[in-house]
Amino acid sequence: MSEPNWVSREECLATHSLLISMFGGADGLRDESALETSLDRPMQHYSYSEPTPSIIELATVYCSGIVKSHPFFDGNKRTGFLIAGLFLETNGYKLTATEEEAAVHILALANSRLSDAELAAWLEVNCRKKT
Repeated sequence: MSEPNWVSREECLATHSLLISMFGGADGLRDESALETSLDRPMQHYSYSEPTPSIIELATVYCSGIVKSHPFFDGNKRTGFLIAGLFLETNGYKLTATEEEAAVHILALANSRLSDAELAAWLEVNCRKKT
């Protein structure tokens, strides 16, 4: 697998601000370090895991990192899911799950009722490679 297209800090902040403007909540970064860690984790996972993780696994790390570390004042679940979707999209995948299914799974992840491995399995079933 070639080097993935990573999500930048700027893309993440812009996505978060867009979501807040669309759906409400307090805009802004609560914890710079939490955001940095959430965006670095997938790259570290890619560099040091054997075997090399899949795009789906890396998207899971993005989502879980943002959802669980709460780098923003509001909208962490929405942002985490959208960043995973952006990462998938820029790396040749398309999410096929409904908004309702996604909401249920991301809420379960946030409430520790869904593990990262379970999220990855769900994403695997609900993504397809773009042609």
